[in-house]
Amino acid sequence: MRTLIACAGLGIAVLGIAGCATTPEEDPVLQDKLTSLDSRTTRIERVISNQSLLSMAQNIEELQDQVRILQGRIDELENMNDALRKQQLAFYADLDRRISQLSAGGGGGAGGAGAGATGSTTAPSAIAPGTEQSAYMQALDQLKNGKYPDAIGSLQQFLATYPKSDLADNAQYWLGEAYYASRDFGNAATAFKGVVDEWPNSRKAPDALLKLGYSQFELKQYPEARATLSDVTRRFPGSNAAKLASDRLRFFSSGGASSSGSGSGAGATGGDSGTG
Repeated sequence: MRTLIACAGLGIAVLGIAGCATTPEEDPVLQDKLTSLDSRTTRIERVISNQSLLSMAQNIEELQDQVRILQGRIDELENMNDALRKQQLAFYADLDRRISQLSAGGGGGAGGAGAGATGSTTAPSAIAPGTEQSAYMQALDQLKNGKYPDAIGSLQQFLATYPKSDLADNAQYWLGEAYYASRDFGNAATAFKGVVDEWPNSRKAPDALLKLGYSQFELKQYPEARATLSDVTRRFPGSNAAKLASDRLRFFSSGGASSSGSGSGAGATGGDSGTG
């Protein structure tokens, strides 16, 4: 009996203790510690996040600075290339004008000098002042001075007025150059092709075929450009045009295809015979 009473009292005591116990959620001290720990964790995460964002922002600014520097260099190179192309066009247009003047005034002797400079076996005949000659010179002067729209109009008018002129092939070639300098590569290709088709034996034919290839390159017609440049080396071996064509073909072989074609195009003008 005494044992039963003792067991009952022990059970009551255990129940009393259990009734007085609290869960962690109800313990204010523990709850304060958990809240403090959560706040500290949030602050640490915020600091880490801010540092990452700051580092990313710095990297972006550095990349933007590099892009601006590179863009400035590209613009500078493009300006230099345009200036060089204009100088070369002006030089060869002026040379063409002088040779034509000598041909008009000196007859076959001056023509022979022009033929020797270009490897041609023919020379333009003397032209009466004030007719074809003056119209042709006016167009070349416009081209030399960078007045490309005016030069295009004058050359088109010359070809329409004097389609049988001994200077027609030259005018057609310079029409292509005027379009090319204006970066109108579609019309440039048409004009250069006109030289090759209408005057295949002209002293301008090698350079016209070369510049046709360059124009196709600028138009991103790479298979056609490769075929045209290969045709230059085949049809005009040993010429300056063939050398420039070979250089561009090596550029193709190296996997290069970019707007640097404009620079090579200017070089082609420098390599052009340029004479009457």
